[in-house]
Amino acid sequence: MHMKKINIFIALLLFATLTVKASIIKDTISIESKIILQTKTGEIYGTLTTPEKFDKIPVALIIAGSGPTDRDGNNPMMKNNSLKILASELSKNGIATLRYDKRGIAESKGAGKSESDLRFDDYVNDAKEWIQLLKKDKRFSIVIVIGHSEGSLIGMIAGTSVDKFISIAGAGQSADKIIKEQLSSQPKVVQDLSFPIIDSLKSGKTIDNVPPMLNSLFRPTVQPYMISWFKYDPQNEIKKLFIPTLVLQGTNDIQVSIEDAKRLSNANPKAELVLINNMNHIFRIIDGDKQANIATYNKGDLPISNELVKSITTFILKD
Repeated sequence: MHMKKINIFIALLLFATLTVKASIIKDTISIESKIILQTKTGEIYGTLTTPEKFDKIPVALIIAGSGPTDRDGNNPMMKNNSLKILASELSKNGIATLRYDKRGIAESKGAGKSESDLRFDDYVNDAKEWIQLLKKDKRFSIVIVIGHSEGSLIGMIAGTSVDKFISIAGAGQSADKIIKEQLSSQPKVVQDLSFPIIDSLKSGKTIDNVPPMLNSLFRPTVQPYMISWFKYDPQNEIKKLFIPTLVLQGTNDIQVSIEDAKRLSNANPKAELVLINNMNHIFRIIDGDKQANIATYNKGDLPISNELVKSITTFILKD
């Protein structure tokens, strides 16, 4: 073989090695392939997880929660691999998944916008583009959206054109109400200063003079994002879904309540509600106290709930 051709062959082999990983799970081989979404502000990186051999199987877009959470369900402060494990488990059951680092996060950091330019709708539009990419892929039979935590709201807004929607630990109220609830445990002076700001942002108006003690929460550069976020009420958005919808919620979730799940399912009477006993926010079954619950957030090797996987699989595969 000519030297130049050999070098090209080696380069291609190395590229394939870097972009496709095979992991054997029990008797099932799961293939992970890198996929890149091109956007106007940069590249967003995702991982497609499939069985080794497949033809015309369902594919689910997994959307991560808020903050610097990456495609695996991790962030700089915790590593639990919740979304990575979920993808692997679904692959065992003949369901492909695509999970991705949101713009500005992890490998997709280069696609991030400045804080003052970022809007909640950017996340929604990115999810819509991933959906269109999957719908064009003839290897898959149907497209499902699985939104976790804040990803639930992103998914239900973006997923009106998909075949099925699944919410896991999704908030049941708009973000302005959630923040007010979180601030309700603070001293009254904090509430008296905060609530008028929240109300102003809810109405679409920014606040110039933010008290220094509240600047970290309501700094001027983040206010446009909060305005774009506050306008969406999950109860209103889930009503717009005329597709099979599943609402999943763990009973031992210290971040999102059972009441949130009930709000979502009540807003869309056709939605199926499944409460998973003792499951926490990151899909682990916990019998212990809050400290034991929090400890799981940094244990990436713990198995996730079997009932969660079974519920998702059954919902996706049923006609």
